[in-house]
Amino acid sequence: MSQCHAALERAQAESAATRETLARYAADYPTAGTGPHDQPQSMCPAFGSLRVGLRMRRTATILSGSACCVYGLTFTSHFYGAKRSVGYVPFNSESLVTGKLFEDIREAVHAQADPALLDALVVINLCVPTASGVPLQLLPKVINGVRIIGIDVPGFGVPTHAEAKDVLAGAMLQRARSEAEAGPVSAPRGWREQGLDEARTVSLLGELFPADPMVIGALLAPLGLKVGPTVPTREWRELYAALDCSVVAATHPFYTACVRELKAAGRPVVGSAPVGAEGTAAWLRAIGEAAEVPSAQVEAAIAAVLPSIQGALARSPTNARVTVSGYEGSELLVARLLIESGATVPYVGTACPHTPWSEPDRVWLEAHGCEVQYRATLQQDLAAVQRHRPQLAIGTTPLVQACKERGLPALYFTNLISARPLMGPAGAGSLAQVINAAIANQSRFDAMRDFFGDVGTGDQAGIWSETPVLHPGFREDTRRQVIKVMKRRQSEQML
Repeated sequence: MSQCHAALERAQAESAATRETLARYAADYPTAGTGPHDQPQSMCPAFGSLRVGLRMRRTATILSGSACCVYGLTFTSHFYGAKRSVGYVPFNSESLVTGKLFEDIREAVHAQADPALLDALVVINLCVPTASGVPLQLLPKVINGVRIIGIDVPGFGVPTHAEAKDVLAGAMLQRARSEAEAGPVSAPRGWREQGLDEARTVSLLGELFPADPMVIGALLAPLGLKVGPTVPTREWRELYAALDCSVVAATHPFYTACVRELKAAGRPVVGSAPVGAEGTAAWLRAIGEAAEVPSAQVEAAIAAVLPSIQGALARSPTNARVTVSGYEGSELLVARLLIESGATVPYVGTACPHTPWSEPDRVWLEAHGCEVQYRATLQQDLAAVQRHRPQLAIGTTPLVQACKERGLPALYFTNLISARPLMGPAGAGSLAQVINAAIANQSRFDAMRDFFGDVGTGDQAGIWSETPVLHPGFREDTRRQVIKVMKRRQSEQML
């Protein structure tokens, strides 16, 4: 009897922990509504958390979820060249409902926690284990010196893969902060050799193009500041240094959990990023104010760097109408840079939510005639393309596909836009070549449309051994029958 009672209490505790997690996600990553179709169309959110762990040295990941989901997510490790395995704890209905799955996870964690190989072991619950209340919170915090980080990343609780990066990065920062508060911790490799242990640093939030941190470092040097780690980090000890900064630059504005941990460590957070001339000047002033740098020193730094940025923008103009959308979180920054490059950007959509750290960009964009749509859906992005008739559409793969079917040049945001420098002088003009080249392809689209006509569209889609024979009469008969059915239903409702 006591065992049954204990099992009941454990089940209640597990479900309570899951509810608490989902409530925190709802607050951190709000959506427009509560229905299943109110979330932006994105890839599986666990993609983001898995990516963060795979990019870290001495960190392994174990997934708990449906086999089909895990199979698809292993694509991440191959796509990003992680060259490491992703662990998987399988389950069936019996192991799920009896609690055996949790015991299997705990056994796997103990087997993998090798301090010679790992600093941290990440365990990720996907949709089914999360919905079933598998309590990763009950896993040991440390095994043989290896940190165990258990997180839930369900598709019904975390709207986008971008925000799932924040789930894991925030959990790691929380653990690192508790360790730093408990006593001395190790500095990152090369930290002391570079003099960063004595420097005033700026930690960066968001995955950036590799050249961007170096460019930001050059911008900060006249202020007496240096670039700290970029969160998500590449190794565990960089988390300590990220927490030990003077200022946090939320270059990607959706890292809500990370901001919470950094603010708990007493660090001020600045939004936006140094993109374009106006963006760089505004960002340096905000950083200088947060770091208490004398305003004269800040203005001198701005005066020194602006001519090179303005010159780069003038040498690489983009005179076109462009719509921007995506799910990476940097869409507003790209739109700002395009506008300063001479483009007209009537619409920018992002799958990420509205946060205080994107507010400077929203205000600037709207002042320049740009509509900003947070939690943008594919339908909203397509409607914007239809409404504004741009010369180029930048967006997600389904948007790009739809635009090219219409004969409109389009670029995939993630691979072709965010994979380029955006910050400071290096970012100015960096987009012009790819943007202008894509727009110049309009004549090729026109030639293809003239040649193929409507082949492959509508009733002519697919592969046929013979030419399809249309029967418009059948369609008309069906239409009349549908009208009759609808009228009969309306009459029945009135009665």
